[in-house]
Amino acid sequence: MRKTKRYPVTKSNSLWQIYKTVPLLKVCKNFIVIQLGRYSPSLKLKNWLYRNFLKMKIDNETALALMVMPDVMFPEKISIGKNSIVGYNTTILAHEYLIEEYRLGDVIIGDEVMVGANTTILPGVTIGDGAIVSAATLVHEDVPAGAFVGGNPMRVIYTKEEREEKMRTQSHLETEGSNRDVT
Repeated sequence: MRKTKRYPVTKSNSLWQIYKTVPLLKVCKNFIVIQLGRYSPSLKLKNWLYRNFLKMKIDNETALALMVMPDVMFPEKISIGKNSIVGYNTTILAHEYLIEEYRLGDVIIGDEVMVGANTTILPGVTIGDGAIVSAATLVHEDVPAGAFVGGNPMRVIYTKEEREEKMRTQSHLETEGSNRDVT
């Protein structure tokens, strides 16, 4: 289960009541900053904009590719660790507006995480250090550190241990192959 806090609403659906939950001027400012960042070819500028104007926690050498869409209403609930990559056109949500409630949840992306293009990350999710998320994945639950996940719905393709074993085997085979070329 994702870690979100639920806020019930009455009468009309929660999205119809959006500006009771988040100020309109905040959304307008965030929208402008996010659009500048989405199209910026400069990773340093993008990170600076997001840290200073959106209060996102983005660590050193983290790269948000072109067209990444952070949550426009609650970007301050997003944290991305050091040396991570978030791929082209990925959406990171920290909110869900439903019929009878809305939900908010922190999104935590660890260190040295690779998120493939066109991925959607839902609120209340943690992606562990060193994880790899395949392109076009719907991240609807926590991703264990070092795991390789993908799909819709997301599933674990390799655990950290299985990935490490695969890398050792591949490295061993490549070493054997290059030794044969020498003799």
